Amino acid sequence: MGSHGRDEKAIRALMSRWHRAVGAGDLAALLSMISEDAVFLAADRPPLRGRAAFAQEMITLTQSCALQSSAEIEEILVSDELACCWATLNVTTAPLDGGAPSVRTGPVLSIFRKEDGGHWVLVRDANMLASDAADLALKVDNLERELMADGPGG
Repeated sequence: MGSHGRDEKAIRALMSRWHRAVGAGDLAALLSMISEDAVFLAADRPPLRGRAAFAQEMITLTQSCALQSSAEIEEILVSDELACCWATLNVTTAPLDGGAPSVRTGPVLSIFRKEDGGHWVLVRDANMLASDAADLALKVDNLERELMADGPGG
């Protein structure tokens, strides 16, 4: 297996560890997988800049919700010390007070950097998870289009 094959395998393993750590609420493990200068982008919030900001966001979130995540990797591209991964991300947040869980799905593009010692860390992450409101609006819009296409009386 060439170096790119080994690197791709290492990134797949990192992503697997990431999702296990999310489910376990293991913040220390998550922080070990991101760079100090990591940036997290999402459509519905300002960028999270740095490991400390990510940690605070996770602490706040896990005080009210249990998290589960998974991803189906679509593609990994490796070039020397940088790699990117495109995946379909699924995140479930279940309120600790017993409320209904929320499931969000969407594409994510992650950029990794190989650090000294050869291990990979996440440096940039951009996800396009649909918010519950956006997801509901899309479903209503699609239903309205279906009803209009059927005409009066179905």
